[in-house]
Amino acid sequence: MINRELIRIKIVQLTYAYYQNGSKNMESAEKELFFSLSKAYHLYNYMLLLIVAITKEAQKHLEVAQARVAREGGEMPSEKFAYNKFALQLEENYMLCDFVEEQKLSWADDVEYVRKLYSQIVQSQIYQEYMESDDDSYESDRELWRKLYKVFITENEDLDSLLEERSLYWNDDKEVVDTFVLKTIKRFELKNKKHQELLPEYKNDEDKEFARKLFRATILNADQYQRYMSDASHNWDFSRLAYMDVVIMQIAIAELMTFPGIPVNVTINEYVDLAKYYSTPKSGSYINGMLDAIARHLSYTGKLLKPVPERRQRFTHEDKVVAPEENANNEE
Repeated sequence: MINRELIRIKIVQLTYAYYQNGSKNMESAEKELFFSLSKAYHLYNYMLLLIVAITKEAQKHLEVAQARVAREGGEMPSEKFAYNKFALQLEENYMLCDFVEEQKLSWADDVEYVRKLYSQIVQSQIYQEYMESDDDSYESDRELWRKLYKVFITENEDLDSLLEERSLYWNDDKEVVDTFVLKTIKRFELKNKKHQELLPEYKNDEDKEFARKLFRATILNADQYQRYMSDASHNWDFSRLAYMDVVIMQIAIAELMTFPGIPVNVTINEYVDLAKYYSTPKSGSYINGMLDAIARHLSYTGKLLKPVPERRQRFTHEDKVVAPEENANNEE
C-alpha cells in the first residue's frame, strides 16, 4: 500500500522538519520517517474498519426495529444493508482482524460520529435506491460500499478533523489512503471469503529501500546538491525562493542521482506536483524550470548518467534558470 507517491510526500515533510527542528539526528529522523509511513498503513486499516463500524451500527438499529415490530406488529424491516455481504466479509477478514487486534484499533471512542455517518447514509438517494432494488447479489453489495465510501468518506471535512485529532500523522495521508481503500473494495471477491488479501504495507522490499536510500541521499549529500543548484543557475538567488522549494529540489536531485532506473521526466513531474501542494502558487513553475536546467547541467558535466528528454517548458535561457522576477515578467 505504501507506494512511492506516499514515500515522496513523507520525505518532503520529514526533510523539512529535519532542518526546522535543529537537532539534525539522522538516525532518529530515519526512524521517524518509517514510523510516519507505518501510520499511513494504520489509517488504511482504520478506514476499512469504519465500514465495519457503520455496518454494526446498522445492525443495532435493525435489532431495535425488529423488537418494536415484534411488540407492536407490522412489517419486519429489511436486513439488506445491515447484513450487506461485502461488509460482512470485510468484518471477518483475517488480515483486518489480526491488524486491528495487534494495533488495538477501534471506532468505539467515536461512536457518536459513526451514528451521524450512518444517519447520513440512510437518508441518501444511494441508500434508498439500493434498498428498493431487487438485486441482492454480492456485486451489488460491494458496489454500494464503493459508492458510499466515495460520497460520504472521501473529502469529508468532519472526518478529516476527527482523524487529525487521533493522529497528527494522518493530516496529509487520507487522500492517498482513500484511493487504496477504494482499490481494495473493488478487488474483493466472495469466493475468497475470510482469506481475501488486503494490500500489504509494502508491495516489496524495494519500495522500503527506496524510502531509506532517498532520505539518506537527500540529507547526507545536501551541500553537494545545493552546489548543483547554484552551478546550474548563476543568476538565481536562493534567498528569493521559499525554503520549501529548496527542500523539494534537494530531494528531487537526490532521486535523479540515486535511482538510474527512474526517468528524469517522472522525477521532475512528481516534485513539481508536490511543490504545487506544499509551497507557493508559483513554485511549480520555478521548480519545473530549475530541475530541467539542473538535469541538463548534470548530464552535460557527466554527473547524471541517464537521458534527459527534450526541454519541458521554456522557463530557462541557455540552460540557466531565469531569476524569479524575470520569470514572472515573462509569464505576464
